[in-house]
Amino acid sequence: MGTSNTCSSLKSLSNKVGGILCCCNSQNRYERLDNRLQRKMVEAKNNSIQTHNTFRSMNSIILRFPQFKEGLKEIQSVFELYDEDSNGTIDNEELKKRLQKLQFDCTTEEIRDLFVSCDIDGSNGIQFNEFIVLLCLIYLLAGPSSSHATPTVGSPELKATFDTIIEAFLFLDKNGDGKLNKTDVIKAMNEDFPTEKSPTHITKTRFKEMDWNKDGKVSFREFLFSLIDWVGIDHDI
Repeated sequence: MGTSNTCSSLKSLSNKVGGILCCCNSQNRYERLDNRLQRKMVEAKNNSIQTHNTFRSMNSIILRFPQFKEGLKEIQSVFELYDEDSNGTIDNEELKKRLQKLQFDCTTEEIRDLFVSCDIDGSNGIQFNEFIVLLCLIYLLAGPSSSHATPTVGSPELKATFDTIIEAFLFLDKNGDGKLNKTDVIKAMNEDFPTEKSPTHITKTRFKEMDWNKDGKVSFREFLFSLIDWVGIDHDI
């Protein structure tokens, strides 16, 4: 995550997404979805207080990147189920039809919010990397402990991977408000060596890599897109 190539890639991706997020027509959709995700994360944080979080530092998250990449291989077969016409992208109608078939509890407007919020290149179609984020958001909204959780994502293995990703976010969310702020990230980066503080410009850079809309907060959706880029997921996994 600290290499120059990764930083360059994230900066380019962050700028692209940041530009899209500034579009007035989409802003309300992002806010509605991110507010729902934030509430879900607060709920998950409260539930996790009684359980053991396996992460102890930012480095412990980085060490899981190979495990994340391996676990996300399961998504290819799920993507093909959603992509009914096999054209390599999922349109809004395909998404709606599949979620209705799975009896996912959401309105047509909420499905559209999900679609627009994950279509970061504005192509009007969800591509593979975008679908990884989309499916994890659907999983979180469905409720990881609900009876719909495993059918929604397709396999117990993928469910376990999403649970671990959610756990990583919860570890970084020090104040438990459902979003990450700069203080959260700085604290997590310095927990490996509390007597050796990371340089200010390093922690600021890491935070900027995730804060795509530059509002001073990192939503779970922004965190997911950054994580997928850090892990190095591509369509051929």
